Amino acid sequence: MTSKRTCLITGASAGIGAAIAREYASRGWDLALVARREEPMLKLATSLKNEFGTTSHIFAVDLFEADASRDLMARIDKKNIRIDGLVNNAGYGHPGSYLDSPWEDHEKFLQLMLRAPCELARAVLPSMKEEGFGRIINVASLAGHIPGSRGHTLYAAVKSFLIKFSQSLNLEMEPYGVHVSALCPGFTYSEFHDVNGTRNSVSKMPDFMWMDADECAELGVEACERNRPVFIPGGVNKFISLLARFLPESLAMHLMAKNSEKIRKG
Repeated sequence: MTSKRTCLITGASAGIGAAIAREYASRGWDLALVARREEPMLKLATSLKNEFGTTSHIFAVDLFEADASRDLMARIDKKNIRIDGLVNNAGYGHPGSYLDSPWEDHEKFLQLMLRAPCELARAVLPSMKEEGFGRIINVASLAGHIPGSRGHTLYAAVKSFLIKFSQSLNLEMEPYGVHVSALCPGFTYSEFHDVNGTRNSVSKMPDFMWMDADECAELGVEACERNRPVFIPGGVNKFISLLARFLPESLAMHLMAKNSEKIRKG
């Protein structure tokens, strides 16, 4: 078993997940990288090994599968890897209105975005509690702080869940040296918008609305170190969150309805 701490990161092949992997590597951690695509993780592992001396364990896993989290933890246990940190980052946005897709598509979405983070947290928390140390980052979204949009119906709902989930776990685990934080980025440069088909629409957003993935990762990891239950990176994102909180609900809903097509597909 390695003497260095190890962070398990899902969705580690690109974007915020890869940036958080780099941030933890720069802080002297080893990594357990999880994603469906193995080749990008291998390239990332080589880069981090050369730059920081990081050991990265690669797990090509499809978290859409119902037993994926259980199987992943079994593989990790077999390798005798102690997980000191967990970043639930794997995610995507499913386009269209709720009735545009069959239930099976929504079920897959909930499996990846809601069930898997809960299962993985439940799997690693007992050992973290016993060790008196642990770090968990649930990558939520600014969308969890503002009214739901037309289209991508389950996205904001799931992100809101992750925020409340993180707050509760933070209160429960703080006495045991385990920090739990919901990281809530806004628009971040990554593959996310290419995958969900909103690249053309979100590209029209002004530059000041966007954040670099590396900056988001650095701020998010540091917020978890400071045991912030919920962290929104960037002044613009913080302002939007506050605005949504204090605007009358009817006005906030009107603004979201008016602007949904700019940030959501369908």
